[in-house]
This record gives sequence, structure tokens and C-alpha cells, in this order.
Amino acid sequence: MAKSSLGQDSDSTAAVAVLKRAVELDAESRYQQALVCYQEGIDMLLQVLKGTKESSKRCVLRTKISGYMDRAENIKKYLDQEKEDGKYHKQIKIEENATGFSYESLFREYLHETVTEVWIEDPYIRQTHQLYNFLRFCEMLIKKPCKVRTIHLLTSGYEGLGNTQQSSGLEEIKQSLGSHGVALEINYSSSIHDREIRFNNGWMIKIGRGLDYFKKPQGRFSLGYCDLDLRPCHETTVDIFHNKHTKKI
Repeated sequence: MAKSSLGQDSDSTAAVAVLKRAVELDAESRYQQALVCYQEGIDMLLQVLKGTKESSKRCVLRTKISGYMDRAENIKKYLDQEKEDGKYHKQIKIEENATGFSYESLFREYLHETVTEVWIEDPYIRQTHQLYNFLRFCEMLIKKPCKVRTIHLLTSGYEGLGNTQQSSGLEEIKQSLGSHGVALEINYSSSIHDREIRFNNGWMIKIGRGLDYFKKPQGRFSLGYCDLDLRPCHETTVDIFHNKHTKKI
């Protein structure tokens, strides 16, 4: 059943708002965000087209959709070339107390079946909660569609009594990964400062706080204790790059 004219007007207004935002982002050279808005707006206009019976209006809609599709395709080609040339850069700003930034939400679109090797450089995989963060990250890596076989970790060593906790925790994670056919190679550096994650499909992610950007849960039985999408975050910045050649640690 076709939508009422009121429903169509509402959908048209929403589509126009999204596409207006796409044009604004396009003009600001924020092409990745613009592409997302173009794609969303085009989908919305296609739904409007399906519910439109008047031929003149259908013709106008087809013309608009065609123009937006051409622009979206050009942006996509440009971004693909940027990736090929190693110039791609996307930045995500995580605000203080923001939620919805679990590892899976943040990394999902970069974890394809081509990912077989991962390099993690993070000086703070030492305390108990940081070891759990690393464990959660590893759990994500062994899920489909990834086919990860080797994980390289470069971190700093914990001095004093904490060293035993760190080494035993990482060894336990290593043994557990091994039972899933994944090798964990651990190296330590006293001068490490940078925090970055690299996948062998060319993606490189730099997080200002490394993997340790989640706030402490309010309690053991509070929302966000298990599901990190519900866990408030510290303010940080995520920079995403693409390079054909991912260097090894």
C-alpha cells in the first residue's frame, strides 16, 4: 500500500535534510562523512520514489537521485584512490562520558576476512583492567569474518610486584589464543610511547589513550560492566589511516 501524501512529505523532508548535510560536508572536504550522508539520503529518496505515483514528480526524483549517485560514486572513487596512495585519514572524536564505542563498534568495518595478522603497540597493557581490555580486543579478533593467525604485542614492562601479574596474565592470554590456533608474540620496550594498531590489510588505527579509553564501571552489576558499548568513555581521539604496506614491529 502506498504511503499517504503526509508520510511522503515527511520522508522527503528527512531525505532533503540528510542530503543537505551531505552537500555541506562535501563542500568542507569531509568526504568520508559526506559519502555516508549521500548514501543514506539516496536510500531515503528511493523509498520516496517508490511511493510516488505522479509521473512528473517521479521524473524529478529520478534526476535528483541520479545526480547524487554520480557524486557519491565520484567520492567513493576518490577515497579508494586515497587508500591506494596511503593518504586516507579519518578522525573520530570520542567525547567525555560518550557510549557506543566498544572495540567491535570502533573496529568492525576494518576487520575483513583478509585480516590474518595484527600488530598492537600500547605501553599500558600492564594493570589488571588493561589486561582485560587486551583480552577483549583479542576475543574480537578471533571472531568471524577475521582469520587472524598471529598477534604481535609491543608494550612496556611493569616494574616490581606488578611484573608478575602482567607476565602471568599475558602468558595466560597467549595460551588461550594458542588453543584457538592464534599465536601471540609479546615484546617489551622501556621507551615505547606511541599507541597504534595495524592490520595486514593496510588499516592503521591510532587511539590517543590506546585500548584503555573506558571509564571504570560504577559497580560489578552496573550496565556497561560486560557490554563495552554501554560503558562511558574518557575523552580521546581516534585517527584511522590506510596504507598498502603495514610495517611490522
